[in-house]
Amino acid sequence: MFVQRYHPEEGMSGMILRENHGNFWLEEWSVQVLPTSDGISLIVGSQADQAAREREEAVVAGLHGQEQEGNLHEYQLVGRHLPTEKDATPKLFRMRLFAPNEVIAKSRFWYFMRKLKKVKKVNGEIVGINEIHEKKPLQIKNFGIWIRYDSRSGTHNMYKEYRELTRNAAVEACYSDMASRHRARSRSIQIIRVAEVANADVRRPYIKQILVPGIKFPLPHRVIRAADKSHRALFMGSRPSTFY
Repeated sequence: MFVQRYHPEEGMSGMILRENHGNFWLEEWSVQVLPTSDGISLIVGSQADQAAREREEAVVAGLHGQEQEGNLHEYQLVGRHLPTEKDATPKLFRMRLFAPNEVIAKSRFWYFMRKLKKVKKVNGEIVGINEIHEKKPLQIKNFGIWIRYDSRSGTHNMYKEYRELTRNAAVEACYSDMASRHRARSRSIQIIRVAEVANADVRRPYIKQILVPGIKFPLPHRVIRAADKSHRALFMGSRPSTFY
């Protein structure tokens, strides 16, 4: 990095000779005009340094965005092969994916398109992308998830059920469940289908036990506390009973 003072001029660029431990090379540099109190502008940096700073800022911003978003979102993507002379109107393909942001959703879209339809990002295009929101996010529902995952011994199909408020929460629970029970990484899990399941169609007993009509949850250990702080007593004449 170098610093130079000169009279303000726009559009200046050139080459600078760099040296490091006896090695010399030419490097392009660009002019950035910074006004100062004495009317003299300050030129700072080269194109390589500026690009490095921009890359670093982009990485930090991306990490910060992932920390903020964290949760999964459901996206609908529509893509196709680029038009050619043989096929002027290529067939459209629609896909619903779960990803933390649009960038990863597009990456997963091209991953499956390359596997299923032999269409890559180089010879294809994304026509549209939009996020799908839950219609009733405050209503508890049963979700069935069909998945395929790669373990250390092979590829397996699986069906799981979860009781959550949204489809996104059900998929997040599925990823956590597969990581804890089967040591499956998220990158090796493919979500085939996510559907809402009626109470009569639930298969798994750990979900059926919650659907029993008139279900009650006993409170075996209840501690009685005074309603107001002024009514509390340090000592009591009888031992309180917390089991009923």
